[in-house]
Amino acid sequence: MIKIAHLIGGESASSADARIGPVFNPATGEQTAELELAGRATVENAIMRAEAAFAEWSARTPINRARIMFAYKELMQANMDELAVLVSREHGKTIADAKGSITRGIEIIEFACGIPQLLKGEFSSNVGTGVDSFNLRQPLGVCAGITPFNFPAMVPLWMYPVALACGNTFILKPSEKTPSCPLRMAELAHEAGVPKDVLQVVNGDKEAVDTLLQDDRVKAVSFVGSTPIAEYIYRTGTANNKRVQALGGAKNHMIVMPDADIPQVTDALIGSAFGSAGERCMAISVAVCVGEETANNVRDAVSQAASKLHVGPYTDNDSDFGPLSNQAHMTKVLSYIDTGVSEGADLVTDGRNLKLQGYEDGYFVGPCVFDNVTPDMTIYKEEIFGPVLGIVRSNSYADALSLVDEHELGNGAALFTNDGGVSRHFVEQSKIGMVGVNVPIPVPVAYHSFGGWKRSLFGDHHMHGPEGIRFYTKLKTATVAWPGGKQTGPEFSIPTLS
Repeated sequence: MIKIAHLIGGESASSADARIGPVFNPATGEQTAELELAGRATVENAIMRAEAAFAEWSARTPINRARIMFAYKELMQANMDELAVLVSREHGKTIADAKGSITRGIEIIEFACGIPQLLKGEFSSNVGTGVDSFNLRQPLGVCAGITPFNFPAMVPLWMYPVALACGNTFILKPSEKTPSCPLRMAELAHEAGVPKDVLQVVNGDKEAVDTLLQDDRVKAVSFVGSTPIAEYIYRTGTANNKRVQALGGAKNHMIVMPDADIPQVTDALIGSAFGSAGERCMAISVAVCVGEETANNVRDAVSQAASKLHVGPYTDNDSDFGPLSNQAHMTKVLSYIDTGVSEGADLVTDGRNLKLQGYEDGYFVGPCVFDNVTPDMTIYKEEIFGPVLGIVRSNSYADALSLVDEHELGNGAALFTNDGGVSRHFVEQSKIGMVGVNVPIPVPVAYHSFGGWKRSLFGDHHMHGPEGIRFYTKLKTATVAWPGGKQTGPEFSIPTLS
């Protein structure tokens, strides 16, 4: 049995009194590793080291840190195959899906390589006679990231490359369900030149999280996960005077207009609803079809396409998507499907009771498609986080947009249409943080920022891109009267530009 510990000070670190948690292969249901869960003392040791390393790291020139990011990018690309297997073995997603998520993470490292330009401030000459004013962006200190099981490579890379490039030190607390890839990525960062105390990984559960949230030496916390936990992270962190960005859950809608191309819509829904077994915060889980004919066409096309999907383990190159991440989550997803049936939705494609030969104990759920879903149903209101798509019927675009806007979660939404006027109205007026037009999963590229609205985001800053730079730095403004100016005597009124 593999034993997995922490990466503290560049070394695999264990403690004699550690609690142990299991790590499973979702395709087989077999335990593959024992994971050490950090207690308070272990986390505090990592914080102490990170705080001590901050002065030297933050004093380095931005170009020095950028060159390390360039080296890190090369190492990540060179080790792509190994990292993808680590992701797939513990999460269950296909190798192609794992590589795609790692690639999106590497793009954040590429963005961080531009840190000398990104940290440039603003300068105003002669704001007063012989007086200049300019600003600087300076690092915060020790930062922490708490990341989810579904993207063990991509989401950590949303956080620490930007934080490190800005001059901060960083402690990563990955999901205890998928710990191996984050540990390996940190080792590669050290190989690229990141000092060993500057980036550390502690594995753990609530005890480790609460230690990070309560310790005064931690200045900022980034989080991605469910909405209830995001709210807890935000409220606890800010109560302890920390800067917090906490991204929560999603219930992403796709509005399908009568003029939309149904084959294009079908492909988009199949990929966005069922890719990665629906375990994505940008998955489309609700199709809002405008008009009965539109709804009937979408239902028939999507249910037919869904029935042809190949569900299997990551070792099968023909798999369209794999199992759910863990047994408890599979049980939860199946209970949502049962609830949808009992509440009156029409289950036109039933993915329950899926058993694969040789993988009978795996956590597999096939694609499920519900029709005639209504806003009062549990499967509409709550995030399922599984391969479940609900079709809602709407009489008009205005009614469809109201459904999108009135949901408490505002992470992402899409519109499929050939009407430019409707498209522009949707982009400008929808109350959603990330929107797509004829794009089913509108995840921003690395040099833009990722984040939702409403109860999908707690805090003022989205992740990576320009917002990431703002989050991981504090603004300082300097007003300088250069030596040698004329002495004018004491001034008792507030300075002005005259």
